[in-house]
Amino acid sequence: MNISVVIPLLNEEESLKELHDWIVSVMQSNSFSYELLFIDDGSTDDSWNVIESLVTSNPNVKGIRFFKNFGKSQALHAGFAKAQGDVVITMDADLQDSPDEIPELFDMITNKNYDLVSGWKKKRFDSVITKNLPSKLFNWAARRTSKVKLHDFNCGLKAFKNTVVKHIDVYGEMHRYIPVLAKNAGFIKIGEKVVTHQARKYGETKFGMNRFVNGFLDLITISFISRFGKRPMHLFGSLGVIMFLIGFGFAGYLGIDKLFINTSGRLITERPQFYIALATMIIGAQLFIAGFLGELILRSKRQGQRYHIREEINIS
Repeated sequence: MNISVVIPLLNEEESLKELHDWIVSVMQSNSFSYELLFIDDGSTDDSWNVIESLVTSNPNVKGIRFFKNFGKSQALHAGFAKAQGDVVITMDADLQDSPDEIPELFDMITNKNYDLVSGWKKKRFDSVITKNLPSKLFNWAARRTSKVKLHDFNCGLKAFKNTVVKHIDVYGEMHRYIPVLAKNAGFIKIGEKVVTHQARKYGETKFGMNRFVNGFLDLITISFISRFGKRPMHLFGSLGVIMFLIGFGFAGYLGIDKLFINTSGRLITERPQFYIALATMIIGAQLFIAGFLGELILRSKRQGQRYHIREEINIS
């Protein structure tokens, strides 16, 4: 199979049929063998019934339905687990991503040997104040932190080698940082393609301003995990030792000063250095213990199920 198209969705009943027909037209005109995986992330409208009708009319369509809204990352994780195509394409279900981009994305993966190609919506039709400016700030921070040189981390239109999606773990709200996850997993040939961004035709956006706050918090998380996730003692242990040595140094100075230099001076407990020494030694010990506990947790952790599938259609 050439292509798997993974489409997470939430309450997109109006756009699904049109998106399906558009994708099928592109696939047929390019003679691609394909599958369409619709992942219904707990829709409360008629989206699942539309998917069922599409499966009936097109055997290449497959559906996964969650019990409730678990989030886009979980939907992508479920789709990646089932994808069989050599190239995996992700896109949003709101018709703002153009299926006409698929042939060139497929070519960049198969012929130019990219591991991942991310779309760049260079010209956007979103609100400048509420979306464009925050998005530019967010992408700038992501570039500086991750060292992945992309203009649009959050673009839903991306293409992957199948091996990439099978070796990255998309969880929480980390769908924004799939290129960073791929880089951390060892897939370093990451490209970018300017893609068409279309104005929303149906419904309204599912993401508010809080996604940018959450996005920056997730950026800090992924930066920490990529550097210290496998060895937390390297961070907490190092900080603990430094803090403890600072405290020990102050305590040693106070002891020497009281015993040999200023024997008739103030009591040690009346000097501010005493409390600095006490506090830093306690903090240092706590940080060291935190690193030790992190190592123990890492070695005994069990990954819990992050979502629950209610129903599958045409999934082999």
